[in-house]
Amino acid sequence: MHIPSKLPASALPESWNSKEAWRVFGIMSEFVSATERLNHIHPAVSIFGSARTKPGQPYYKLTEEIARLLSDAGFSVISGGGPGIMEAANKGAFYGKSPSVGLNIQLPHEQVGNLYQNISQTFQHFFARKVMFVKFASAYVVMPGGFGTLDELMEALTLVQTGKTRRMPIILVGSQFWGGLLEWFKTALLEEKVISPEDMNLVQVIDEPEAVVSAIFKHYETRGFEPSEAERERQLYL
Repeated sequence: MHIPSKLPASALPESWNSKEAWRVFGIMSEFVSATERLNHIHPAVSIFGSARTKPGQPYYKLTEEIARLLSDAGFSVISGGGPGIMEAANKGAFYGKSPSVGLNIQLPHEQVGNLYQNISQTFQHFFARKVMFVKFASAYVVMPGGFGTLDELMEALTLVQTGKTRRMPIILVGSQFWGGLLEWFKTALLEEKVISPEDMNLVQVIDEPEAVVSAIFKHYETRGFEPSEAERERQLYL
């Protein structure tokens, strides 16, 4: 069987090479701009969830209540800036005491930013946006959602499990929704020994808004919200 050799670099159109080089500068610009705008929002909680949840639905109302309690307790609330759960999170925080932050993303079918953002930052690159969700968060609250929400949840779990970021609360809201996934963790991942028993402790399931806030405070009651110097250093390599 003939295996074609690699194309020499010269075979790539020069315009493509230039475009790739400029793209790197665009990515750098996103990181710099977002970091400068968000540096003052500590402590903050990132809330993830479905863009398809409609206003008035139970999880929308629940998210709005959780975000309002977090905001009144002194936490900036970070969401993806779009509709659904993201809107509910921003709305609850917007009418609270602390900033409501939206990390918007440009999509082929363009996401329209919600109206409840004190601070709005727009990204072209998903991975730059995901770093900002992690970089400034003291906790994650994960509402019911689809592939995007699962992606963000697994990213958070992986970073904490591997020590690339500090240990922090990862709270799943909606025991009925998340129950099947957690059972699969136990019967598949744990039984196959592809995760350790202690990895199951990385997440907790809480349904009551007040209990979500209490769990975050309890986690930090002996250490404070600010990352240590060592933790800040690790976050440089997310």
